[in-house]
Amino acid sequence: MSTKKEPRGLLAILALVVLIWFAALGVTASLQTTGSTLPPLVIKSLDGRDLFQFYCATCHGKSGVGDGPIARALKSPPTNLTLLSKRNGGVFPDDRVRATIAGVGPDAPAATHGPAEMPVWGPIFRALDPDDGHAAVRIGNLVTFIQSLQAK
Repeated sequence: MSTKKEPRGLLAILALVVLIWFAALGVTASLQTTGSTLPPLVIKSLDGRDLFQFYCATCHGKSGVGDGPIARALKSPPTNLTLLSKRNGGVFPDDRVRATIAGVGPDAPAATHGPAEMPVWGPIFRALDPDDGHAAVRIGNLVTFIQSLQAK
């Protein structure tokens, strides 16, 4: 992939994220009638639970089992994040989860994790928040929270 296509690809991912997020929250209808301002795309909280609920729960569900409000609309079902350790011999795949969210590493797809509907959050966090340190903290806190969801 040439570097000229990457910004356009990132913009397409950002547009998809915004559409999914608005659809999940029903914001588009209320904006048409009330003239409300758009909600933020980057939340101030760096807490893993808050980040998960804001960015991930629409697909993966509040408990991470893949039953979010838009899961049925996706071509491929969202991964049940509570089974990552179980599927990895009882060990949480920290590095793989981090790479998947961040969109880096040899096993991480360039533009998505999972099917094409699913955004990689690292580039989005970096694009929406110029403080790259915050992007790394968000990713780390998401990984820690996802680890806390693992089935016992």
